[in-house]
Amino acid sequence: MVETTEIETKTETKTEAEAFEPFILGIFCNWCTYTGADQAGTSRMQRPPNLRIMRVMCSGRVEPEMIIEALRRGADGVLVGACHIGDCHYVNGNFKTVRRMPVLVNLIEQYGLNPNRLWLRHISASEGAELTEIVKEYVEILKKLGPNPLKKHK
Repeated sequence: MVETTEIETKTETKTEAEAFEPFILGIFCNWCTYTGADQAGTSRMQRPPNLRIMRVMCSGRVEPEMIIEALRRGADGVLVGACHIGDCHYVNGNFKTVRRMPVLVNLIEQYGLNPNRLWLRHISASEGAELTEIVKEYVEILKKLGPNPLKKHK
């Protein structure tokens, strides 16, 4: 008579919060932040795969409707990348962006969302490493916030 022993296997089940991977839309200035992201990529810096980048010629061209629509369509966070103050290729585009942020934060709060769903960061073309760290930090913050409540469940 052959006895078989049962091997108990435990499968770890992740809770919904642990399994959550946030989707971040990065709206990046062509001349600084987008170039910094490119520099990070060519330097083989590892950044979380949560970021999808949309390039605009200037952060001053980022309209509030773009951010609201991204959140409405389910982005867990929006990261706007701009040139450093005084370094804008279009002279004052990043000043427009800085002036719009308080209005956008107020609008996002009116939708019932946490204002951390929108970040503005000034990242130059030579700051690929900084961009990588910013994205890692943002992913961790969004994981703590959880999924975007506006995201449509399918």
